[in-house]
Amino acid sequence: MKILLIEDEPALAASIQDFLQAEGYLVEYAADFLSAEEKVALYEYDCLVVDINLPGGGTGLDVICNLKKQHPATGVIIVSARNALDDRIAGLDFGADDYLTKPFHLPELNARLKAILRRRQFGGCTDIEFGDIKVNPEQHEVNVLGQALDLTPKEYNLLLYFLANKHRVLRRDMIAEHLLGDDVDQMDDFNFIYSHVKNLRKKLMGQGCADYIQMVYGIGYKFSDRKS
Repeated sequence: MKILLIEDEPALAASIQDFLQAEGYLVEYAADFLSAEEKVALYEYDCLVVDINLPGGGTGLDVICNLKKQHPATGVIIVSARNALDDRIAGLDFGADDYLTKPFHLPELNARLKAILRRRQFGGCTDIEFGDIKVNPEQHEVNVLGQALDLTPKEYNLLLYFLANKHRVLRRDMIAEHLLGDDVDQMDDFNFIYSHVKNLRKKLMGQGCADYIQMVYGIGYKFSDRKS
């Protein structure tokens, strides 16, 4: 899952980023208002973790307000030293899903991220089921026809991205951005996508799973049990 962390305290940002990356998230970082605005305008994220107080001419609330105009389905968690009721209400009114007051425990942030992603992408279900596939995001476990399937982090994130967008055509650049984050701008071609899709399909079908990955010629892929 792709997260944008917006935090102006370098030490705290580093600890959050390291923790979330170890948990399997792709985490991009913005240290001020202007860089946060630029990233929100250029890229899509599953969730933002946003501090209210930011240098650079605006606040975290401004970022949330602008984000929701472009990507209303993106989740938002506010993290701030402020504990005033007005700030909580303003953040929720602007579309935030949750609010954490500093200092907080990183496992709590992780739990709230998982809850938001489950609610926004999978209807709040603890387990994600599609045809022969069952995924438990809490445990990072994938089962095909009742048997555990071993996936690399990239393959796992690709599978979740497909499941969150089932029956929808996903362009190659969308998949690349989801897997690489901002580094997608340095990519010369889409060969790595073909490789990850090929490996994921091979592992799924090798365990008896139906072939749900459909290539849409010249565009990208669709994950579906319906005939195209």
